[in-house]
Amino acid sequence: MRDVLVLTALPASGKSEIRRYLDHLDGGGHRDLGIGRPVHLDDYPYVHLMRRISEETGDGVFFASPNLPFRDGRDWSTLTALLDEDAATVLRGSPPPCGEPGALLDRLDRVRARFGIDAAFAAMDPPQRAALEEALADEAAGPAADVAAAAEAWRPGDCTLVVEFARGGPEAAPMPLDPPLGYRHALGLLAPPLLARATVLYVWVTPAESRRRNLERAVPGLEGDASILHHGVPETVMRSDYGCDDMAWLLETAQRPGTIDVPAAGGIVTIPAARLDNRDDLTSHLRGDPADWDRDVTAELHRRLAAALTGGDPR
Repeated sequence: MRDVLVLTALPASGKSEIRRYLDHLDGGGHRDLGIGRPVHLDDYPYVHLMRRISEETGDGVFFASPNLPFRDGRDWSTLTALLDEDAATVLRGSPPPCGEPGALLDRLDRVRARFGIDAAFAAMDPPQRAALEEALADEAAGPAADVAAAAEAWRPGDCTLVVEFARGGPEAAPMPLDPPLGYRHALGLLAPPLLARATVLYVWVTPAESRRRNLERAVPGLEGDASILHHGVPETVMRSDYGCDDMAWLLETAQRPGTIDVPAAGGIVTIPAARLDNRDDLTSHLRGDPADWDRDVTAELHRRLAAALTGGDPR
């Protein structure tokens, strides 16, 4: 049974829908896939808060406008480090993050400093910071609550931690992608104890299909923006940050089939990896009521997941 499943793909490729499907399986279904009861972590709630912070401050701390990529690309590393800390909370029993808005802003300053980004919130004018904390009061606690819930649900030997994130690069970018872009860089930022327990599952769709599904799933306004299943990624971001990704390159250049090699901890770490072909869209229907899921399509998804995840652990 896999301890950690790192679920990766371009946006709208089916990651979150697969997580929803895993939650609806019984123990037998999980065993088919070589996993335990799923416990989830995701970096999208942090992206949503970063966009909210930029809207509230008006100075574009993270994003110059809602339709543009990160002002500082090193914040891709910030997202990965936040997710890595959250995984440590679940797997190693580290203290959970505080859900107070002020603690969230302090945490963002601390993590960004690891990558050479100047503190944005410690230097903020006190009345401005107080106003920002008040504006975030209803949303800042969300990621901390998610992590605390995952830590409470986690049972070693019974559960699999499912860690979801998307990374990529500009359209037609040469490989390998330069840091801070791509999976090669992001996976290498994860702590060795997490990498040692991880298997990567990549959900494969083309960039063009990713853009089409991104438009299809998006619900306008806060209802969609704050939702894992129904948020939309701006078109500019889809082309500049998700116009391609490096997972195919990683799989093709690995020293052993069924693995990928990433630079981490002063050397190269080999991670078991599998690719799920979802180009014909076996997952979008999973956003609906489970009672309405197409049985044939769902059965084919299960078959492909089982084939990808139980083909034999290369380690």
